[in-house]
Amino acid sequence: MNLKKIILMFAYIIPLYSCADYNINKAIHEKPKQYYSSSGFALIYEDNLYTQKILNKKINNEDIKVLHNLLKTNTPIRIINPANSKVIETKIYKKANYPKIFTIVVSEKIATILELDLDNPFVEVAEVKKNKTFVANKTNTYDEEKNVAEKAPVDEIKMDNLTNNKDEDKKKVFKDNNFIILINDFYYEDSAINLKNELFKKTGFSNILVRKISNNKYRLLAGPFKNFSALKTTYISLNNLGFEDLNIYKN
Repeated sequence: MNLKKIILMFAYIIPLYSCADYNINKAIHEKPKQYYSSSGFALIYEDNLYTQKILNKKINNEDIKVLHNLLKTNTPIRIINPANSKVIETKIYKKANYPKIFTIVVSEKIATILELDLDNPFVEVAEVKKNKTFVANKTNTYDEEKNVAEKAPVDEIKMDNLTNNKDEDKKKVFKDNNFIILINDFYYEDSAINLKNELFKKTGFSNILVRKISNNKYRLLAGPFKNFSALKTTYISLNNLGFEDLNIYKN
């Protein structure tokens, strides 16, 4: 083989090797998709919610339709009523704006199918993979990692989410069948206690407490609350103080 042919052969092989190496590195660095999951109260649609501008989108109450403030249109989801284990699978009809105390907006038809308690319409919502496999590892994709909380006033405190799966230890907290607002997790107990004290000064609420989950995990909670109406004031007050990603759990 003459020198010219050898040079041409290497000129052809090297780009192929580089492309293969790039694809391998790209596959290594690509993170698996995290599927949305959350629990909280459903807002059951009524036309007056739209006319009063509480909602910015309309749906037909006789259809199986849902609105969400984070998930895109046509995202497949599963809605569960944990009180009776009834489940419905559907897709997001439209993205919409609504009060943050609610985790999703559902039509009356869905509320009927799930047999939701109209006074306490608590649901679990999980994004479903396109192959319809249920997502067991629940993750709040909108939660971003924050810095550890140190001694600071409420409007300056930065929090640290130790895990995206906030409900993994919730059964360790309360044994009664009550609603709990999970404010945040902390590495240091002092950080959790400092924020608890600041919240008490700001709101006067005495039902904010710290629970030790592990040696380096302390959970700040509000509750327990007997029903939706009981927790509404606390939830809105925390929202007004800048706590936007609050989760509500039912034991």
